[in-house]
Amino acid sequence: MDLALLRTFVTVHRAGSFTRAAALLGLSQPAVTSQIRTLERQLGRPLFLRQARGVTPTTIGDELAHKAAPHLDALVEIAETGLDDDSSLRTLHLAGPPEFTAERALPALTELTGEDGQGFALRASFGNAEEALEGLAAGHHDLAIGTARPRGALLTATPLCDEEHVLVAAPQWTERAGPDQLRHTAAPDLEHVPVVEVHESLPFVARYWASVFDARPAAPGTVVAPDLRAVLACTVAGAGLAVLPRYLCAEALERGEVVALHDPAVPPLRTYFLVVRTGTLAMPHIARAHEWLLRAAADWS
Repeated sequence: MDLALLRTFVTVHRAGSFTRAAALLGLSQPAVTSQIRTLERQLGRPLFLRQARGVTPTTIGDELAHKAAPHLDALVEIAETGLDDDSSLRTLHLAGPPEFTAERALPALTELTGEDGQGFALRASFGNAEEALEGLAAGHHDLAIGTARPRGALLTATPLCDEEHVLVAAPQWTERAGPDQLRHTAAPDLEHVPVVEVHESLPFVARYWASVFDARPAAPGTVVAPDLRAVLACTVAGAGLAVLPRYLCAEALERGEVVALHDPAVPPLRTYFLVVRTGTLAMPHIARAHEWLLRAAADWS
C-alpha cells in the first residue's frame, strides 16, 4: 500500500475535510480527493461519508486511522530528525502563550531534558491560541497549550488546569476609596482608574467585568502591552488597574506591590487545554511530556 496515500488519508481523517487536508499537505483539493478514491478502490471499502460540510469517517476508516496514524507519525519524525543524527535525544516542540508557557510549562518540562536515555531536547514557540493550534495541526509543534478546545478530529484536547483571575492595582489607587469598600461592594467605582491591558479590546478586563459585574468596563486602555508580565510591571509601577492570573501576580500581592481591588464570591476562571494531534500520544516523548504536564498541573494553584 502506498504510504503517500495513507498519509493523505490520515490527514483527511484528522482534518475532517478534504479542503483542510489539502491545505495542510500543500496539495490541491482534487488531488486529495483522487488519492482517497484510489485508496478506497484498493481496499474495496468506503473510508469517508461525504457531507455538506466536510467528511465523516466510516467504521473502516476509523479502524484504519487508529492503526496507521501512530506509525506514520513515527516515520515522519524519523524523516524530520534524520538517520545520521548521532544524538539520542528526541526534540519536543511546544507552543503556547508566552506567560503561561514561560512561568508554568517550561520549568516543569525542563526536568525531562537531558541524556538519561528517556529525556528529550525542548523547543518552545510563543503565540496566541489560534497560531499555536494552526502550527500544531500543520505539524510544526508536538504539543500546544491554549484556552480554547479545538473542534474536529484533527486535534485532541485534555483539560490541563484552571487559572484564577484577580483585579489588582498599586496600593495608591485604593486611597480614593477605602479598601473594604472596593473589595466588597457588588460593583466598586473604578471609572477613575486607568486600565493596563494586553490589547486595545481589553480581553482580560472585559471578561472580568462581564463575569463579576455583568457590565462593560468604562475606562479605555491607558497602557497596552502584549505580554502579561509587562502588564504586571506597569501595574506595580502605578499605571492603573489590571486583571491578571493569580499565579503571575501572587508574589506581588504578597509583597504588597499590588492589592486586590475586589473579592468576588466566585472568582473568574479560565481553563487551559493541552492539545496534541490525534494519534501522536503513541510517540513516547510526546506521551511522557503530556503526562508530566498533567501531573505538574495538579500542584499549580
